[in-house]
Amino acid sequence: MSFESGINYDINNLPIIGQQAPHFKGLSTKGDITLDDYKGQWMLLFAYPSDFSPVSTSEFITLQENCNELKDLQISVVGLSVDSISSHIALLKSIESSFNINIEFPLIADSSKQISKNYGILSKEDAHQSATRAILIIDDNLVVRSIMYYPTSIGRNVNEIIRIIKALKTTDENDSIAPENWQPGDKVLSIPPTNFKDANGHINDTNYNCKTWYYCEKDIEHKTKKIYNAFLQDE
Repeated sequence: MSFESGINYDINNLPIIGQQAPHFKGLSTKGDITLDDYKGQWMLLFAYPSDFSPVSTSEFITLQENCNELKDLQISVVGLSVDSISSHIALLKSIESSFNINIEFPLIADSSKQISKNYGILSKEDAHQSATRAILIIDDNLVVRSIMYYPTSIGRNVNEIIRIIKALKTTDENDSIAPENWQPGDKVLSIPPTNFKDANGHINDTNYNCKTWYYCEKDIEHKTKKIYNAFLQDE
């Protein structure tokens, strides 16, 4: 099966990890919002194929159930699809009445599909060019830190998304990197040395447990909420 379509946009302008997120302005269920509104905080741009999708509805519910933890992480969630604002509103009302859950985060109506084009998230799985099931984590400097794509038929793992956010913030705070399946409380890895002198320094540094010159573990002081939110005090 081929997923090729007539979608044409410049792949050189698509966001990549480590670069500034493309500017956007859109009408949402909370009014007009722009990317600049989120400068100084982290954002989870949560693109989904369509309103009234069972898979997307399950994701909204789980995101809302984790809203307190996301707020503690200083993460603002923003949903986006190519559906109209009236469709978004109807969806939120349906979720509220059917599941007794009030979705607090805004949903952008990208009816022109321009934001989806700029972010490289127009789906090739259908002929309607809906937004694909994608996640972009954007930091407080509006830099793209993570991009994840999912098939239309498979829901995302919100716990994994939260794990990635915590890992990004922890490694930023400690000038380190995270190993496979890193969880809060685990050791982190030191950034590999780039010269011979630093390699010897790592091996001889008692702060590290080095298996070899490029693989050195270290314990860090885990600070509950403070490591993720500089404005909170230790509990």
